[in-house]
Amino acid sequence: MYLKTLTLRGFKSFASATTLRFEPGITAVVGPNGSGKSNVVDALAWVMGEHSAKSLRGGKMEDVIFAGTSSRAPLGRAEVTLTIDNTDGMLPIDYTEVTISRLMFRAGQSEYAINGDTCRLLDIQELLSDSGIGREMHVIVGQGQLDQVLHAGPEERRAFIEEAAGVLKHRKRKEKALRKLDAMQANMTRVQDLTTELRRQLKPLGRQAEIARKAAVIQADLRDARLRLLADDVLTLRTTLERETADEAAVLARRAAVEVELEQGQVAESELEAAEAEAQPRLAAAQETFFRLSSLRERLRGLGGLAAERHRHATDTAVERRGRDPEDFEREAEEVREQERVLAELLADEQESLARAVARRTETEGALAAEERRLAAEARAAADRREGLARLRGQVGAVRSRAGAAEEEIGRLTRSLEEAEQRAERAQAEHDGQEQAEPAADPALAEELEIALEVVEQARESVERARAGVEEAKAAVAGPNAALGAAKAALGVARKADQEAQRQVAALEARFEALELGLISGADGGAVLLGADLAGVLGPVAAMLTVRPGAEVAVATVLGAAAEAVAVESLQSAADAIEFLRNEDGGQASMVIAAGGAEIQTGSVPVAGAEWAINLVTVPAELRAAAAHLLAGVLVVDDLTIARKAVEQRPELRAVTRSGDLLGAYAARGGSAGGTSALQVRAALDEAGVALAAARVAAEQAGTAMEEAAEAEGEAQFAVESAQARVTETQTGVQTAQAGVNAAQVALDQVRARQRDADQRVAAVAKRLAQLDAAARAARDECERLARGVRAAQEARDRDAAGLTELEERLAAASEEGELETEPTTEMRDELAEICAVARQSEMEARLAVRTAEERARGIEGKADGLMRAAEREREERARAADLRERRRRHARVAQAVVRGIERALRMLETSILAATAERDEAEQARGQIDASLKSIRIRVRELSGELDKLVNRAHGSEVARTEQRMRLEQLEMRAVEEYGVETDTLIAEYGPAEPVPTGDGDPVPYVREEQQKRARAADRQMSQLGKVNPLALEEFAALEERHSFLTSQLEDLKKTRRDLLLVVKEVDDRVEQVFTAAFEDVAREFETIFTRVFPGGEGRLLLTDPTDMLTTGVEVEARPPGKKVKRLSLLSGGERSLTAVAFLVSIFKARPSPFYVMDEVEAALDDTNTQRLLTLFEELRQTSQIIIITHQKRTMEIADALYGVSMRGDGVTHVISQRLREHESA
Repeated sequence: MYLKTLTLRGFKSFASATTLRFEPGITAVVGPNGSGKSNVVDALAWVMGEHSAKSLRGGKMEDVIFAGTSSRAPLGRAEVTLTIDNTDGMLPIDYTEVTISRLMFRAGQSEYAINGDTCRLLDIQELLSDSGIGREMHVIVGQGQLDQVLHAGPEERRAFIEEAAGVLKHRKRKEKALRKLDAMQANMTRVQDLTTELRRQLKPLGRQAEIARKAAVIQADLRDARLRLLADDVLTLRTTLERETADEAAVLARRAAVEVELEQGQVAESELEAAEAEAQPRLAAAQETFFRLSSLRERLRGLGGLAAERHRHATDTAVERRGRDPEDFEREAEEVREQERVLAELLADEQESLARAVARRTETEGALAAEERRLAAEARAAADRREGLARLRGQVGAVRSRAGAAEEEIGRLTRSLEEAEQRAERAQAEHDGQEQAEPAADPALAEELEIALEVVEQARESVERARAGVEEAKAAVAGPNAALGAAKAALGVARKADQEAQRQVAALEARFEALELGLISGADGGAVLLGADLAGVLGPVAAMLTVRPGAEVAVATVLGAAAEAVAVESLQSAADAIEFLRNEDGGQASMVIAAGGAEIQTGSVPVAGAEWAINLVTVPAELRAAAAHLLAGVLVVDDLTIARKAVEQRPELRAVTRSGDLLGAYAARGGSAGGTSALQVRAALDEAGVALAAARVAAEQAGTAMEEAAEAEGEAQFAVESAQARVTETQTGVQTAQAGVNAAQVALDQVRARQRDADQRVAAVAKRLAQLDAAARAARDECERLARGVRAAQEARDRDAAGLTELEERLAAASEEGELETEPTTEMRDELAEICAVARQSEMEARLAVRTAEERARGIEGKADGLMRAAEREREERARAADLRERRRRHARVAQAVVRGIERALRMLETSILAATAERDEAEQARGQIDASLKSIRIRVRELSGELDKLVNRAHGSEVARTEQRMRLEQLEMRAVEEYGVETDTLIAEYGPAEPVPTGDGDPVPYVREEQQKRARAADRQMSQLGKVNPLALEEFAALEERHSFLTSQLEDLKKTRRDLLLVVKEVDDRVEQVFTAAFEDVAREFETIFTRVFPGGEGRLLLTDPTDMLTTGVEVEARPPGKKVKRLSLLSGGERSLTAVAFLVSIFKARPSPFYVMDEVEAALDDTNTQRLLTLFEELRQTSQIIIITHQKRTMEIADALYGVSMRGDGVTHVISQRLREHESA
């Protein structure tokens, strides 16, 4: 294993990417001072996990990033990549090459990677620790590090040996186990306390749980009994209600039949009256003919009786009106009006009764609410009095306790006051005696101490300023943080808006596709024609028409099948299409022919609020004539009233409402909503297309807004990171300032130590004087404080005594008043509740009476007007009869003038008289039949009217009864849901009378209502005997028991884990002791050998500070160069110390070899002889390890296998050139 390549980017003076390729053997890095040679060593230490800025010759970690020069800008990050050849598998990783990368940004963030995979710093340290490279980095000897080795303490020297021996990972494991033990001990104590407390709570809670368990069984039994009784009540009410509903259905069916029969009778009555009116002129004409012929015959028989006969004919035989007397109609109309007036008065009385019932109900409900508020107020007042009495008793006890405590405090303070006065007198007397013998102080040391104190104060001020800078930086973070929060919130809103827009687009796309599919699937033969590509087929009519919004339904109703038809060019195209469908068995299709016919002119609309249907449709030129004929004479109106007016004014037109109701003079069509036509689907499809386009635009805008919000969030995040970097920088300044404080404090401590050594006696006397003075002042202050305490305690005692008397009097009075308290009575509330229920029942009955009166009034409404119109018609008929009689008299006078011609026509006259007689008899017979039928029909109509009134009254009575039963049923169902949480269907299915009742013996028994009532009463008694039950005891006991079991198991686990950790610590200690002992023996042996080589004739060895404790013992170095008796390192010369340190490090290298070593000018303080000795050691190390040396020595360069020249030009950037000096075989 050896270092293969090192690549630096932005690290210190290496601004550009620089790669150094190493080979096994010795590589020397040379160059003038300040050119950046040592930066190579720093880069190696940094990439292998060094995290101390001081070890990297910097003040803070950001100093490793290229800071820029006058000609080159600073960089924002530093990156070092080290590639290690792992062919021998020394590193525990399955790669022959291992690349370690470390990247740091100026803001403070760091990234680590192994072979390109992101990792932690700990992962890199653990990877390298197995090869003898640890945190101490003993394989990298930088500038001045030899001095650190020499001045290191015994424990630090031990750390070098442990690192080389690979012990550090075991120590980390031990430290981790010890930390877990510390944390575990607190957890064990807490768990033990909790287990004890839970064990104490389990017993009483178990008793409560047992009572709760019994109560649960009894409550379940009680609930089952009550639910079965409730299910029985519900089923009974339902059966009654169903039976009455069936009766109501029969009544309603009979009522409907009576209404139909009554309507038919009224129609028959109207028809007979019309037939009677038609038969009357015929009868009158027959009678007129008969009388005229008879008159002529009588004239022929004799002129003498002509006048008498004419008079008789004019008076006795005149046709009288056989209809009902108009006055009878008028009297009946008056009777009907009287009935209307009586019903109106009855309706007014019922409405007044309803108003009074509502007022009574409102009044009783208000009184009930007031009574409930009064009871609540009395209950709250009683609770307040009870609470006040308890509070007063507590105050009395507290005052008594304070009074007793005040007496004890007065006694204690008095005794303390006497003792303090005695101490003050003794301290003052001793102080006066010591003050006479006080020696003078040294002014020079006092001045030096003052200077040191001033330096410490200045350093502390620097720390405060640095801390203020930290606070300012933290405050500056708040603004970017708020902006970041707002940006994140805006981003969230934008994301939601984008999601909503995308959802809207998806929904509209689905609707658009569904409408298209519906338009396609709605076609039959038309789809076959459109898909066949026939000549002359223009397309679907619905797609070629554009209807004004709101008129789609109306136009679709008028067009009918044409709305879903296919447009063709001519009659021939239509015939070809029909022939094609017949041959292909493609079904039927409606077609609209484009050619033929002139357009129809519409003209003005006949009524306001109407529009010509053709004006609401936009069609292409080829379909204009066809559309005009299809929509000819059609008006689009808003409602049926306007439609009716338009058709009445112009019967040749048709009117259609916008909801699709069509009205014509001879036909109409309409009703509830029908199916959706192709025209409506096409309009909906167009509308969905427009909405889809708008939604897509909105989605694009939402996406843009989301991107802008994301960009704003990124900018805010960058601002926060910058502010955080400023905080980190200021915190580093605080640490630096604190280090200055520590240094100044060390200097101050040294001055104070010297002052203590120089003025020990003066200080002792002064200290004693100060102690005596402080004791005297403290004693006097204590005397004053105790005197004030005595006075305050006495005043508090007096106040408490006065307050105690007053509180005892108030307590006695409150106790007497509390004994008289009684619970407020609820009799008035219960009475008001009953009155309120009665008022609600009265209100319901009044409403039913009002409804009955209203229906009776509507039943005879308009009947009087009909009777008056009948009377008027009868008078008109009688007037016509009078006119007829007048005409007959005129005919008689005419007959007298022509009497002489009657004789010639006598035979013909007789024949005519016989025919007229027969016709008259026939008309009279028909009239009699009509009168008989009309009479029977009117009797039947009156009977049906009476029966209908009875049925209506019976239906109302049944409705009232059913309403009451439904209310009771709803109350039972609501009770089942509210009290037991059981729906009605579940109640009937599980607790109905048909379901057997389970028993404790196991065999269920049939349901018996009396048994279930006894069962419920027994359960109530058992619950009363149990007393107060904690309903949550079962759950609390189970939870507490489970928690106790859990904590007990956790405690056992903690104890077992603690034993395991102690075992791990012992195993680690054994392993560390074993490994360190072996490593120390090897290093000590190598040190003695190497020391004699670098110091011929000298003597050096390594000693343990505590050989009995191999886990904590330190390592001391004894070095005696030849010709000297000194053994302490501090007494050696600079070269000797450097050579001794090198000997110590090389002994570690040889005892526990590492794959590579990096040394920075370690031979700088050696002369030629010692340098040659050191190079000899390097030659030996080269056989097993790779060595990289930073040097200025020519001798060192001569033994190198490769040279790297480092230089720095005027731009302040380090440049590297390389030269291989000798060829060698690969390791």
